[in-house]
Amino acid sequence: MNERSGLKKILAIAIVLFVAALPVQIQAQGTRVAFGGFSQDPTLPVEITADALEIDQADGTATFRGNVVIGQGEMRLGAAMARVEYKTGGDTTGEIRRMVLSGGVTLVNGAEAAEAESAVYSIDDGRIVLSGGVIMTQGRNALSADRLIVDLRTGTGLMEGRVKTILQPEGN
Repeated sequence: MNERSGLKKILAIAIVLFVAALPVQIQAQGTRVAFGGFSQDPTLPVEITADALEIDQADGTATFRGNVVIGQGEMRLGAAMARVEYKTGGDTTGEIRRMVLSGGVTLVNGAEAAEAESAVYSIDDGRIVLSGGVIMTQGRNALSADRLIVDLRTGTGLMEGRVKTILQPEGN
């Protein structure tokens, strides 16, 4: 019996050491995350490049297609398609109201990056909502969720919908 209980203790210690050596994994329904690299001044100019551009004066939109890259300060958004909606009426006519991106969206700012199926960037709110299979990296750490809401003014975000986080311990 002593030999058996000794083996159980050794096995228990081995399991604890093995688990401690693995990356930390956290799962939750909604997770608030600091996005220091995602803080951005939404009043900076926006530059858009693409393979094609279609303008609709009637509804105040411009649709960019093919290898779309949107730059604002250090932030970059990439997608297959981006529809830019402009404000109408008064002194704000011609200013960008929001951008709707689809076809594999990539958001990069500093050392942080995120990917999703689609995104909506509301300029006035300074918020980007990424949806569909969101994967975000912060250095060596990775997070995934159904939806990510980034507040560019505060550099904070909220991940929703079965959040999974993999945190790499120092030295791994």
